[in-house]
Formats: sequence, C-alpha cells, structure tokens
Amino acid sequence: MAVSSSSSPFLVPLGTPAPEFDLPSIDGGRVSLAALDPAPATLVIFLSNHCPYVRRIEEGIGALAADYRGRLTTVAICSNDVENYPDDGADHLAEQAKRAGLDFPYLIDETQQVARAYHAACTPDFFLYDAGRRLAYRGEFDDARPANQVPVTGASLRRAVDAVLAGLPVPGPQHPSLGCGIKWKPGND
Repeated sequence: MAVSSSSSPFLVPLGTPAPEFDLPSIDGGRVSLAALDPAPATLVIFLSNHCPYVRRIEEGIGALAADYRGRLTTVAICSNDVENYPDDGADHLAEQAKRAGLDFPYLIDETQQVARAYHAACTPDFFLYDAGRRLAYRGEFDDARPANQVPVTGASLRRAVDAVLAGLPVPGPQHPSLGCGIKWKPGND
C-alpha cells in the first residue's frame, strides 16, 4: 500500500530547522548533521532497499546528488525495522548504494527517533534545507511511480534545489512524496 508523506501526523512547516542526528553509517562510521559538509543546500532522504517506489527512482537519486555535488550535501537515512524487513539491513543498503550510485552517507536510524523528528512517513521521503538548514521543500522526487512509464528525471526535486541555490523560495505547490510506509517497530507506530 502506498503512503503519502502528507499522511504524517503533520507536515513540518517550511522554515523549520533541520533536526540534529548522529547515526551509524553503513560503512561502519558515524555521521551527524553538524559534521556534514556545509553547502548552500542540504538534502535529507529517508530511503529503504526493499520498497518498489525507491527502487524505481534510486538511480535518479544518485544522478541528482552527483549533478549538484559541491552545492548540495546529501544524506540518506533508513529507519525501517530491519528485524521484520531484513532487506533493509546494512549489508543490503550497501548493495543498494553501489547498485544505484548513491555516493553519499547512508545512515541507519535503529531507534527510529530521527524519522519521528523529521516526521518522515514513507520511503522515499525528501527534506531539502537551505544554507541555514531551514526546511525549504518536503515533497516528491518526480512523477515516476512503479506502475507508470514516466521517465525518472527528479524534476520536482531539481526545481526545488535550483530555487534554493538561487536564494529563492521553492515555487508551489509542493506535492508530497509517495512510497512505502516506514516500517515501524512495535510500539513506535
């Protein structure tokens, strides 16, 4: 069943500061928001390996991050319950990163507290911040879905990144992301 990020308890208001995090990385290190390279824009993406919505656009995500390298700092976070969804374990996420060209930190939110802090609802879910790390966009990557033949371009997110890099507000409307619901651990849902 597809879930929209608009089904989150509430959409985070634009202008909200990025919540801090300090999480383990799939490569064995740790990464915090504060330690990320400063850039005119920061993109926090909630991803998973098993979700067909993510699989459909994952190479496009890698291409977008590469296209904006040096101007956009990108980080991915997987918050899914790996006990019940083992395809989202660190080894499988590393395979995904290699397969899709995700050349940026990929982190594991074992407690799911970071997903809650960001009000992430699905994978993929995109949160774009300006140079001051204030929320400028929360929405879809583009119109590509598993059930359609729309080319993966990242058009919606690219438009948002271009606006942030130009110092402009992101034009509306911002369409919520659509994907697989975050797989919450019992008691976290």
